[in-house]
Amino acid sequence: MTAPSRSTPREAWVVWIVGMLIYVLAVFHRSSLGVAGLVATERFHISATQLATFTMLQLLVYAGMQVPVGLVIDRFGPRSVLLTGLVMLTVAQAAFAFAESYPVALVARAFVGIGDAMTFICVLRLVSSWFPVRRIPLVTQLTGTLGQLGAVVAAIPMTWALGHLGWTPAYLAAASVGVLLIVALLFLLGDAPGKRHVHGPQLSLSSVRQNLGDSWAQPGTRLGFWMHFTSQFSATTMSLLWGYPFFVRGEGRSPATAGLLLTLIVVAIMASGPVLGWLVGAHPWHRSTMVLSIVGALVAAWTAVLLWPGNAPLWLLVALVVFAGLGGPASIIGFDVGRTSNPAHRLGAATGIINQGGFYASLFLVVAIGLVLDWRTPGSGTDYPASAFRWAMSVQYLLWAVGLVQIWRYRVRTRALILRQQAEDAELAQVIDRH
Repeated sequence: MTAPSRSTPREAWVVWIVGMLIYVLAVFHRSSLGVAGLVATERFHISATQLATFTMLQLLVYAGMQVPVGLVIDRFGPRSVLLTGLVMLTVAQAAFAFAESYPVALVARAFVGIGDAMTFICVLRLVSSWFPVRRIPLVTQLTGTLGQLGAVVAAIPMTWALGHLGWTPAYLAAASVGVLLIVALLFLLGDAPGKRHVHGPQLSLSSVRQNLGDSWAQPGTRLGFWMHFTSQFSATTMSLLWGYPFFVRGEGRSPATAGLLLTLIVVAIMASGPVLGWLVGAHPWHRSTMVLSIVGALVAAWTAVLLWPGNAPLWLLVALVVFAGLGGPASIIGFDVGRTSNPAHRLGAATGIINQGGFYASLFLVVAIGLVLDWRTPGSGTDYPASAFRWAMSVQYLLWAVGLVQIWRYRVRTRALILRQQAEDAELAQVIDRH
C-alpha cells in the first residue's frame, strides 16, 4: 500500500526509527529466554521438554497469528495494531518477571508471542506507506537486520543482569522499556503521511478465504514460504533456546564464550543483510540460488561440528554461527519473492503466509530437541551429555531435506510461470505494435 500524500525524508525516518525500536524490543523479549534456559529449569523445576514448551508455545502463537495480524492491519492500520502488540509485550514480560510457577510462566510467554506477532508485519506496512517505492527493499532489509540488535542485548546484557540482579529485576527492567516506546509511538507514529489512522474496508469471510487461497495458489508465495522455512530455523532455535546449552554442555565452552557465539549470529545477520539485499536487487533471477547456497554451507558446517571427535575447535563453532546468521537475511529473500509474485491487494496475506515458514520449522525443532535430550540423558536430570546434543541437533537434517526439496520444486514452477508471463507480454506488445 502506498501513501496518498508525500512525506518528508525526516518524517519517514522518524516513523521508521520508532517502529524499528519496537521491533528490536520484540526480538529481545523473544530471545531473552535463550540465555536463561538453565536458570529457568531451576526456578520452575522443569525438564528439558518442559523448558522447550516455553519456546514451542511462543513460536506456535507467533506463527499462528501471522495471517490474522496481516488481515487486521489491512482493516485497522499498522499504528493501532502495533500499539496493541507493544502493550501486550510489556504486560506479558512483567508477568513473566514475577512468575514463580510453570503454568503462570507459560501463559506469560504465550502473550509475549502474541505481542511479538504484531510487530514485524506492522513495521513492513509502515515502510511501504512512508517511503518511496525505490527505497522499500533497502529499508525492509535494514528493518530485519537491525531488529536483531534485540538478540544482542538478550545474549550479553541479559546474561549479566540475570547473574547480578536476579530473575525478577532483570525481566522487570526489560519490560519497563516498553513503557517509553508506548509514549514514543503515541506521539510520533502515524499510519501514513498526514494521517494518524488509515482504516480499510470490513473483511468478510468469503473475501478472506479468496485472498488467502489466491495467495497460496501463487507458486512464488510457496517458494517464499519454503525459503523462509529452510533458512531460518537453525539460527532461531539456537538464539531462542538451545544454542547456549549446546555450547556449554555439548561443546564444553564457558558461559562467556557461549554468549559471544550467540552474539556472533546477530553480527553475521547484520553484516550480511545489506549485502544480500544488494545482490537480490542486482540479480533477482538468482534469489533461490542464493538461499540454496547459504543453506548448503550451513548444512556442511553442522555436519563438521557433529562429526568432529570430541569438542569442535572454536574456529569451527565460529564458522557454524556465521553461516547460521546468514540464514536470517536469506529467509527475508522469501518476502521479496512473495512481493514480486502477488498483486498489491494480496501482499498482506502473502507476507503473513511466508512469515510462518521459519517459525513453524523452529517450533518443530525446539520441541524435537527437548524430546531427544530427555530420551538420550540418563535419569530425569538436566545434566545433558555431549552425545545427547549430537543426537538432538541431528534432527535439523530432516527439516533441511524437506525444505530443500520444496524450494527446488517451487523454484522450477515459479521460473516457468515468469517465463510464460514474459512470453505473453511480449506477444501482446507485438499485437499492439501491429495495430
